[in-house]
Amino acid sequence: MAKQKITPCLWIEKDAKKAAQYYLSIFKNGKLKSYKAYKNSGAPGGDFDTATMNLLGMDFQILAAGPLFKFNEAVSFVVTCKDQSEVDYYWKALTAKGGSEGPCGWLKDKYGLSWQIVPEQYFKLESHKNKAKQEYAFRALMKMKKIIIADLEEK
Repeated sequence: MAKQKITPCLWIEKDAKKAAQYYLSIFKNGKLKSYKAYKNSGAPGGDFDTATMNLLGMDFQILAAGPLFKFNEAVSFVVTCKDQSEVDYYWKALTAKGGSEGPCGWLKDKYGLSWQIVPEQYFKLESHKNKAKQEYAFRALMKMKKIIIADLEEK
């Protein structure tokens, strides 16, 4: 398997290991690949720690180095779900314990990281050869928070 060339680094305020364990509890079959605490490092912000985890085949680094930077919606991760139960699972897990719902399948987890929880069916509908089906799915999506697959298709 080729080494991943680009790895997203997620800057959080504190406790990289705890954050990694949180994400690993949601994305099953993930793995904590490394953890390191840097004490008395001489870094401008003082002590910090890092963790590298693999979620669904993708590596992420977590840097816990203080409150200097916060997440915003300019960056989000799209989770493509095979069915409604998978949409429901990720939606519930990522909004629990301080997360929040947003419009059109977007949410923030308890760290403020933005996610888009989108069923495969929506992607099929948005590129459907029938323009009316595309339009209906889009208009339905605009009215939702969590995406309900059954409501994306005309009755």
